[in-house]
Amino acid sequence: MKITDACFIKSVYHLQDLPNPVLPEFAFSGRSNVGKSSLINTLLNRKGFAKTSATPGRTQSINFMEINRAFCFVDLPGYGYANVPLSVRKKWLPLIEGYLKNRPTLRLVIILADVRREPQEEETLYAAWLKQHDIPLVVVLTKVDKVSKQQQIKSLRLWKNRLGIGGEPILFSAATGEGKERIWKHLIHFIKSHKTHKELD
Repeated sequence: MKITDACFIKSVYHLQDLPNPVLPEFAFSGRSNVGKSSLINTLLNRKGFAKTSATPGRTQSINFMEINRAFCFVDLPGYGYANVPLSVRKKWLPLIEGYLKNRPTLRLVIILADVRREPQEEETLYAAWLKQHDIPLVVVLTKVDKVSKQQQIKSLRLWKNRLGIGGEPILFSAATGEGKERIWKHLIHFIKSHKTHKELD
């Protein structure tokens, strides 16, 4: 995918402030320290476009980015280990659920997870919730350059089985670019097919 244009649209803290649903949207979700910004920057070939931070939980809003004037990347607030007050985190849940359940232009949710971690209850419940609401999902295991091939294979099997997904998780490294093209294949498929709320096989 050749990226000719990428611009930030807005940050949303309340459902009533969501932009009009016009273009296909791809939502990126995962723990607050999993590398969402690095993944987005790698996909777009733009360093620093999505801001990275050493402080987990910095993203406290739904952030919309328009790509090639054809589709949008949506950065969801991170969960787990967020260094923010519990009262703030509780506000994220209705915001995120409201967006995911009712957004007609949502095509796919990309769940990011650190390849070095085992699935926790948050991830298994989240994947089950998405499947219950017929929302397409794909799992991307990040930071694969930090583990051996044997560990990568073990993690692939573990995440696939624990989350009960049909498709194979994607191995990704922001350092090497591994997995970038495979992720784009999924995104392009959903852009062309205009599918919504149908689980990825």
